[in-house]
Amino acid sequence: MAREYARTDRVGQQIQKEIAVILMREVKDPRLSMTTVSAVEVTRDLAYAKVFVTFFTEDESEINSSVEVLNEAAGFIRSLLAKKLRARIMPHLRFVYDKSMAEGVRMGHLVDQAVASDKHLMDEAPESDEQSEDK
Repeated sequence: MAREYARTDRVGQQIQKEIAVILMREVKDPRLSMTTVSAVEVTRDLAYAKVFVTFFTEDESEINSSVEVLNEAAGFIRSLLAKKLRARIMPHLRFVYDKSMAEGVRMGHLVDQAVASDKHLMDEAPESDEQSEDK
């Protein structure tokens, strides 16, 4: 059982690398500029692969449009992938937007705001203590 899991991981990693190269060199759609393949999940029978992608934009309509373009080009990408991998079974590809990168950036901003707010409060605190001591 553990061996099958390791195999799907290895296949997923190889698919991730190859799709990244294909998107960079072969797919000439301007709507897909700056696309990053962040992860690939392959089913145990290697029949399906969920490809997680991120984009350097936060516009929801652009992201949806880009994912739609990728899903429409999935057959073409799959055929190029089959030529490179030479696997007996080539998984059907489904592209999904990976929100983890955007969520990580959002969390980082929240932490920065909290630190800045705490620092601001700490800078004000000694002044108010000194004023209360004078009274």
